[in-house]
Amino acid sequence: MRIRIGTRGSKLALWQANFVKEKIEQFLGWDVELVKIKTKGDKITDVPLAKVGGKGLFVKEIEEALLKKKVDLAVHSLKDMPSILPNGLAIVAVTERESPWDVLVSNKPITLDDLDETKKVGTSSLRRSAQLKHLKPKVEVLPLRGNLDTRIRKLAEGQFDAIIVAEAGLKRLKIKPKYTLLLREFIPAIGQGALAIEAREGEFQEVREVLNHEKTEVEVIAERAFLEAIGGSCQVPVGAFAFLEDGVLSIKAFIAHPSGNPFYKGEISGPPERAKAIGKSLAVKLLDAGGRSIVEELGI
Repeated sequence: MRIRIGTRGSKLALWQANFVKEKIEQFLGWDVELVKIKTKGDKITDVPLAKVGGKGLFVKEIEEALLKKKVDLAVHSLKDMPSILPNGLAIVAVTERESPWDVLVSNKPITLDDLDETKKVGTSSLRRSAQLKHLKPKVEVLPLRGNLDTRIRKLAEGQFDAIIVAEAGLKRLKIKPKYTLLLREFIPAIGQGALAIEAREGEFQEVREVLNHEKTEVEVIAERAFLEAIGGSCQVPVGAFAFLEDGVLSIKAFIAHPSGNPFYKGEISGPPERAKAIGKSLAVKLLDAGGRSIVEELGI
């Protein structure tokens, strides 16, 4: 069988698509072709993501190609996917999660305590920006767009004192900056570190058997249920991270104002078979605590 996988054209996206391609070829024996598709998020690189449009900036055109049968499968960073998929499409597999954490990358050794009004930190993410402003209100946070190579280059050129990126991307591309600080104080993006393989509903279930990682799937089901329950949009800084350990599924999450305050954070646990309900319950808890006023203020 010959199939086509739709993917963005960045180095990281191609690494991810090739990872899936190799697994399918190895275990299913199919012939796989990669089809590069440019998304709106790839075309508009000089505007902060939150101002370009809603969540899905890096997946919409690929999903359209799936629906038009121009490609058979799509590989996405799960964190880029909206909580509700277009009619006729489904996530058939979720890969084992790479590191979910954010890292602070800098040109010289730096800690969170060093981040004051004299420091410039670059990030394209409202989620990262809000958490940094909440922890370090005086730091100057500047927009930073572009693929991972571009962001690292801008740091090296001295445009920033530090930048915040996903550790998963650094690991996958084997990029080893001289100075990094793991930000375990930050709550990751929904699905960060995991890949989603998307197909037309009812098709390519064989791929699930080869690539799906059940533990990761349960975790991201809870995270995506949280996102759906708050009406997740890239206009509202939110994060959620679920982890399954010793038969207990725990999820921690936050809703914040882009300024970093107010900031509503919580954590709950329960049985993994109730993953969706657990994610939704935490969303309701944070909305009731005050998060709803942020969502309403930002017009979501």
